[in-house]
Amino acid sequence: MLVKEILTKLDLGSSVAEHDEALKQYFVETETFRSLINDKVDVVAGDKGTGKSALYKILRERKSQIPELVDVEIISAFNPTGTPVFQRLSEGDILSEEEYIKVWKAYFLALAGNWILEFADGDYTKDMERLNRILTQADLRTGDDSARGVFSKIMTRVLQALRVKTVEGTGKVPLFELSGKLEFALESASSNGLGFDHDEALRLLERVLTDMNVKVWLALDRLDEAFQGRPTLEKPVLRALLRAYLDMQEYSTIRLKLFIRRDLFGRIISGGFVNLTHVNARKVEIVWDIADLFSLLYKRLIQNVSFVKSIGMQGQSPQALFGAIFPEKVVAGSKRPTTWIWMTTRIEDANQIRPPRNLIDLILKSREAQLRQEDRSPREYVKGMPLITAEAIKGGYEKLSDERVEDTLLAESGEYAEVIELFRNGKAEHNLESLTEIIKDDVTAKSEYLRSIGFLGKLGSNYKIPMLYRRGLSITQGKAFTVASSPRDVDEDD
Repeated sequence: MLVKEILTKLDLGSSVAEHDEALKQYFVETETFRSLINDKVDVVAGDKGTGKSALYKILRERKSQIPELVDVEIISAFNPTGTPVFQRLSEGDILSEEEYIKVWKAYFLALAGNWILEFADGDYTKDMERLNRILTQADLRTGDDSARGVFSKIMTRVLQALRVKTVEGTGKVPLFELSGKLEFALESASSNGLGFDHDEALRLLERVLTDMNVKVWLALDRLDEAFQGRPTLEKPVLRALLRAYLDMQEYSTIRLKLFIRRDLFGRIISGGFVNLTHVNARKVEIVWDIADLFSLLYKRLIQNVSFVKSIGMQGQSPQALFGAIFPEKVVAGSKRPTTWIWMTTRIEDANQIRPPRNLIDLILKSREAQLRQEDRSPREYVKGMPLITAEAIKGGYEKLSDERVEDTLLAESGEYAEVIELFRNGKAEHNLESLTEIIKDDVTAKSEYLRSIGFLGKLGSNYKIPMLYRRGLSITQGKAFTVASSPRDVDEDD
């Protein structure tokens, strides 16, 4: 059988969770996942590509099979595809943090409240009738209880309030009262005119859920996408989200589950955040070590039954299967690393973050490079020969580096993209003097930012750019400074 025929049977899925239909077949149940389903954590932080969205997707898809979630309803408080619904907050003026807290609470009340009322389908208890009156009077009752439908209702009320404020300086609308600050003013239709603020309404929601013996988890993801390029909006909105989260910890039946980028979380709390310890107490960071990554890859490989059978590796160990696909080393030599170590050093950033997305993309691109080689020079498969050659793996790395520089490093660095570009065509290792020569001004702050995003790693008193970004920026091995009597630069693969 030709190598090309065998490789076409190999399907590793997508490196992006939202596009991977077979994710549940090879999902690795990590300690982070177990802590989540046991309701030990609410805030899941991780770098891009480390699996935040995968966790959410598996949580939704496997909910009915997880005993710990038998009395939990998971509601998407975001839209998984399309333009993030929260981008609509950029349509009006920038509000204060306190005002955004009220917007978030109104949203969570409306989202969970509409779901409950739709679920009850008119068979209301007295508390449900009261909840229905509150949402109806506030014009937050909707037949579309999706995140997009409910948030559109919220934004309609916010923008109405802002228009009144702009025209009259102070004014009232059914949902918001404006007189220097935004107030949530819900009033029931009861004869005694009892009024409700958002906290009272959420306590009512808590009673309804307790009577139903149901817990609601409101899951939020894609927060990094919602305010990209709007730092002045991003910080107050997301700090307000964390404040709302802290306020709502008093409720046992309503939980916010936040899936958030690690760097974004750092920006939110920069400058200080009161009661941060309470957030951190229920926060976990996604970390992938090399063993976890190998397990993930093996699970994806063995799902390809026809492929594994074609190379006669049924029932073999993970290491044996890996060795049947890849060469022992990418670069020959007694001091050179094994292929697996070579791969893991090229998918990690300067903070030693190894996103599974990078690993899967590296192998997918290596497979594509090998298929192109097979088109040019077809090989007949002989057991013991690597299906994917060293040259193809090198080609896969080059493509990966090019893409990560473009779609992650530069795309998400904002004004710092210009600083990163200054390193293009240079050397990989720097000291303070070479950084000053390149960056020119505000060196300490800028270099610290470059460290925080994983572009510069500390190496003793010096700094080093990781392999992941070198090819994409045409950066070569070596020092950007001279040292008296310094030995020649040693190849990092030695």
